[in-house]
Amino acid sequence: LMHPSASVQTPALRTVGNIVTGDDLQTQIIINFNALPCLLNLLGNPKKGIRKEACWTISNITAGNKDQIQGVIDANIIPPLVQLLTSGEFDIRKEAAWAISNATSGGTPVQIKFLVSQACIPPLCELLSVADVKIIIVALEALENILKVGDAEAKTAQQPHNVMATHIAEAEGLKKIEDLQQHDNQDIYEKAVRILENYFGVDDEDAAIAPGADGQNFAFGVQPGQPTAFDFGQPQANPMP
Repeated sequence: LMHPSASVQTPALRTVGNIVTGDDLQTQIIINFNALPCLLNLLGNPKKGIRKEACWTISNITAGNKDQIQGVIDANIIPPLVQLLTSGEFDIRKEAAWAISNATSGGTPVQIKFLVSQACIPPLCELLSVADVKIIIVALEALENILKVGDAEAKTAQQPHNVMATHIAEAEGLKKIEDLQQHDNQDIYEKAVRILENYFGVDDEDAAIAPGADGQNFAFGVQPGQPTAFDFGQPQANPMP
């Protein structure tokens, strides 16, 4: 992976990427061979194809277990990954979105809060208005997982407001999610409505209306007494780009 020639790096990276599409044990073997620092380096490679495949490989590592996600965090991969998610070419942003979304699916609340601290919410919200149906779904799933953490934290602290919902609203994500209620894709429509109902205090009959606001405080409709168990869904293997 660190060979100076792209003609060697490219097949090496594809081989490593194929291995980490396997199970957690296979992924761990790759991690044990010090692949994460190499992948960090490849995120800044001048060749677009290598940057894209590095993101793809990372996305299949973040589909692993919590320790493997922590390994990605500890290798300082998240900041450049979020940078690519924000300003990379669209096909690289897609792979970076998979990487972040998978980390929100399999990560702990602390890990997910770290992703938020690295400014992953604004670029995820940006992806809600693209034409690619699958990437909209990937972004929605990531945002929903983030909202679950904020919801549970608000209930535990007996606070009326979900901080993560506020972050998403400030990134214009709330408006974009509302707009997705008009999307032709049924899965996108259902996810958008569910997020609005569960985290933004929007009733089923009135799903197109924004939550009430009192100054800077959004009325997100936290329901007291609800269970706070985390169910982030399952991280998904990202198909070969």
